[in-house]
Formats: sequence, C-alpha cells, structure tokens
Amino acid sequence: MTENELPGPDDEARVPRRVIGTPAQGTAVLGTRPATAEVETPGVTLPDPADARKAERTVTLLFFIAFLAGIAFIASYVIFQVGDIDSTGVSNAALGGSLTVALLALSAGVVVWVRRIMPKYNIVQERHEMRSDDDTRDYVGKTFVAGANESGFVKHKMMRRTLLLAAAPLGLAPLVLLKDLGPLPGTSLRHTVWKKGMKLVVEGTGQPILAADFDSPGGILSVVPEGYEHDLNALAKATLILIKFRPEDLKSGTIKNWTYDGIVAYSKICTHVGCPAALYEQTTHHILCPCHQSTFDATDGAKVIFGPAARPLPQLPIGVDGQGYLIAQADFDVPVGPSFWERGDAEADAREARGNQS
Repeated sequence: MTENELPGPDDEARVPRRVIGTPAQGTAVLGTRPATAEVETPGVTLPDPADARKAERTVTLLFFIAFLAGIAFIASYVIFQVGDIDSTGVSNAALGGSLTVALLALSAGVVVWVRRIMPKYNIVQERHEMRSDDDTRDYVGKTFVAGANESGFVKHKMMRRTLLLAAAPLGLAPLVLLKDLGPLPGTSLRHTVWKKGMKLVVEGTGQPILAADFDSPGGILSVVPEGYEHDLNALAKATLILIKFRPEDLKSGTIKNWTYDGIVAYSKICTHVGCPAALYEQTTHHILCPCHQSTFDATDGAKVIFGPAARPLPQLPIGVDGQGYLIAQADFDVPVGPSFWERGDAEADAREARGNQS
C-alpha cells in the first residue's frame, strides 16, 4: 500500500483489534520494543502454563471482588448516614467491612500474581574476602601518617591540646541538656491535692455542692477541689466527674462506703493516655473517653468495658460536712491517669490497705 492509497474494507478487516488494558500487538507493555517469547534462562524458573492459567483466573476473581467491594464502600458512604450511636455503628461497620474486603482482595490478587505467574529467580551473592590486599593496606597507612604530619596535629602540641580542650564542653553538653527534662517525679504521680475535708466545687464557677441539691438520678457534674480552681497542674490529676445514681443501681465494683446517697466521684482523667473522660450516657450509665473510645461502666466501679484503657477510673471517697456540702474523705487510693513504671507498687500498697481495713 503506497502513501497515497487509502485502506479499503478488506485491509481494515485484516487489522487486529486492540482490547482495552492490553498492549498493542508486537509491542511491550512498558515501551515500543517488540515482545519476545519466553525462553529458558539458567537460574530462572518459569511458571507452569497450566498453573499460570488457573492463577490468572484466581487473580481476576480477586480483583473483581475488590472492585465490587470498592463500589460497596462508596455506596455505604452515601446510604448509611450518621446522627446517633446506632446509625454511626452501622455506617462504621459497612464502611470498614467493605474497605477491608477491597484491600484484602486486592492485596491477595497481587500476591497470587507474583507467586504463581511471575518467574522465580535463583540469585546467588558471591562472597569475597573482606580483608584488603597488602598493597592497599600499606598505601592507606602511609597516606594516613602523611596527612597527620601535614596537618601539624602531632607537631603543634599547643594547638592539639587546645582543640581537645575546646571539644570537651561539647561532650558534656548532653548531660547539661538532660536537666531540661525536669526534676524526677518522685511520688508525685501517685497522689493528688485531694485530702480529707476538702470541698468539691463545680468546675468553672467554684460553687460548692450541697448533696441535697444534687438529687436527680442521672445528673453529672465536672468537679474540682476547692482552692485549686485555676491551678492547671493540680487539675491535670484532680478533676472529677460526679454522678448521681439510685442506690439500687450501684454494683459490686463500686465501693459503696465511698459514696454518699448514690453520689459517686470518679477521676475524669482517662487511664489510657489522660484525655478527659467526660461523656456520659445516662441510659446505659457508660462513661466515654472521646479520644480513643474507652468506655467505663459507671455503676460498676468505672471498670473498662470497651477500648484501649487498661484499668478502671479511680474512685474518690466522698462524704458531707456539717453543712451538707460534699467533701473528700481522702485522696485516691491508686494513681490516676495513664500508667507509669512504678504504678504497680502503689496498686499493691492500696490493695494491702484495703485488706487491712476489711
């Protein structure tokens, strides 16, 4: 066919049609180099053709499943709206399940592709003697000595000694910088500012709390110790949540001698990483931490029922004074907030003290 001739119907019929997703006939996938037939190469194991065909069908199925799961993920995002706890749970399950299936199917397809379709190479790394030859070692030694002599490091003693003197403070600098880490905590992590007779006041207003006024079951207050309303260091450990229960709602995990007329005081500092655990579900009596979704049963000693927190929220013993105001009867018997390496000793001491009291 010359350049002035146009292809006719017969010529067009002879041109092979190209399928989307496959390279043009006679070309490689990544470039225009003509594709070559597979040949036996030493150290290379080609896949069995029959097994490769089976693997191809498996990979195709897995990729198709990944496609359907991806579509399901998009559909779930559109269909399942959030607005309350139940609908949010359904949405999370649908989104998480579909995305999990999509990623697993896609990754499984790639693994099957690599292991059963691609050739396997037997690669041997040759090891040689690590030691340099004598000529090289002699050359390096002479070069080092010559460089040292040319630098004058050996000849000029005063310069060498002042260099070492100048470098000495830099070597001690890390020891000085360690001081910026602050003083050792000692036993301060085990205790808060709460003590016997200290009034509980409302966070923000500083208003003392009459037990007779806090009488609605399901009521909750954020509480701080009187006199420390603006001491952020103290409040980081001493802030409480105060919850009113019906006495019959309290379970065995709650120390009832530390409550007053169904009023329970728990540490507000989550035992996971110290976030404020101040969300309260009145119908389920659950305390929730908004950071990592740790959930505590407020009727059962604030024990963990869900999430990464490893221990309950500590309970503060409370009572009332002569005027009926809520007061602390003592400090927490265990450390509040996240765990630290010496907390186990404090826990053991608290258990021993409880045993002696009983």
